[in-house]
Amino acid sequence: MSGLKIKGSNKGLLGEITVPGDKSISHRSIIIGSISNGNSLIANLLESEDVKRTIDAFRNMGVCIEKTEDGYYIEGVGLYGLNKPKGLIDCGNSGTTARLLSGVLSGQRFDSILIGDKSLSTRPMDRVILPLKKMGAKIEGRVDKYLPISISQAENRLKSINYELPVASAQVKSAILLATLYAQGKTSIIENKVTRDHTERMLQYFGCSVYKEDNIIYMDSNSTPRGRNIYIPGDISSASYFIVAATLIEGSDLVIKNVGVNPTRTGIISVLNSMGANIRINNCKELNNEPVGDIHVKYSPLKGITIGGNVIGKLIDEIPVLAVAASLSNGTTVIKDAEELKYKESNRIKTISYELKKMGANIKELDDGLIIEGVRELKPSMLDSYNDHRIAMALSIAALKATGESYISGHECIGISYPDFYNTLYSLLY
Repeated sequence: MSGLKIKGSNKGLLGEITVPGDKSISHRSIIIGSISNGNSLIANLLESEDVKRTIDAFRNMGVCIEKTEDGYYIEGVGLYGLNKPKGLIDCGNSGTTARLLSGVLSGQRFDSILIGDKSLSTRPMDRVILPLKKMGAKIEGRVDKYLPISISQAENRLKSINYELPVASAQVKSAILLATLYAQGKTSIIENKVTRDHTERMLQYFGCSVYKEDNIIYMDSNSTPRGRNIYIPGDISSASYFIVAATLIEGSDLVIKNVGVNPTRTGIISVLNSMGANIRINNCKELNNEPVGDIHVKYSPLKGITIGGNVIGKLIDEIPVLAVAASLSNGTTVIKDAEELKYKESNRIKTISYELKKMGANIKELDDGLIIEGVRELKPSMLDSYNDHRIAMALSIAALKATGESYISGHECIGISYPDFYNTLYSLLY
């Protein structure tokens, strides 16, 4: 079996590193910058496969997006300046591209079709199709649920909507907010579980009227974004693999510089600290309406806890690597209320459970999570990424704690979110 070989290591992770720009913020900066009045310069944009799909989509619709020494320069065309795309818009493996573009395209004066790869074509899109239809969009998916999605030109302005999110999804919320730019009236979105709020923050930064009271987000449709310059902070999801590795490997003392520490994203830090980790956030500041800080991690033994409720929305992408940490903790960890994991690039409940079991972890699957009994050590194994970037990186950290050499097949999928992951990892180990 071919794959990437990773040897277990007892060498502590020492020093300072940076991680690439936040994927969620990178997508949104391209989208909102493209439909703004005026130009934007995006510094530290994540150059991953997913983000490139969003860039290509807007270039396909006539937006000038150029890479310069200082970042990505975008000549905004305004809300109605996009051109009919030349052919299909291929979202690849990027759910963010597909769902957020659905909101923008629903208000356009031309027809469009969104497609994706085999994996993305099995992920549910009805969660955005339904509210957009309620706003008056002419949008249809395959069997009303999957890509390809066809969107017909809007004959009239969309309507604002009062909508309660049936699932905790920042992508659904963002699609509705972006569609509201093309609507009449004021939209309200009831969010019963916290999800990342990068879209709201960025729309505010670009001059749009968005605010939140209690658990309801309001947006005035009489908003036109204006071009701004943005610095993309480091992605806390990318940082999470090194946070967990430094927590688990004795002797570690690691600083990860300039990471986005948006409170809707820092669940991984609060949960690990509750498990006994030694993690601090220093040098906090705010850049383009997003909090940024340096994350300082030292080795510390962990204990099992119960993880569920509102915090899940703050760490949904980090649960695979959190499962690695729980597998090497003292006692039992219960992860619940995380059914959304089933609808990612893979069914992450099933895939992380199956692969860690190969390594000797004691895991039981739940419909909405996992029960993990900590073990003293993991054993090396032949592992499969399932072409899921977060599974590949989580298993890489597990392999560091195994007593021998492990192999991970399909490790190249890390390019979806963190193309330089292994170079950063090896820089700390060798």
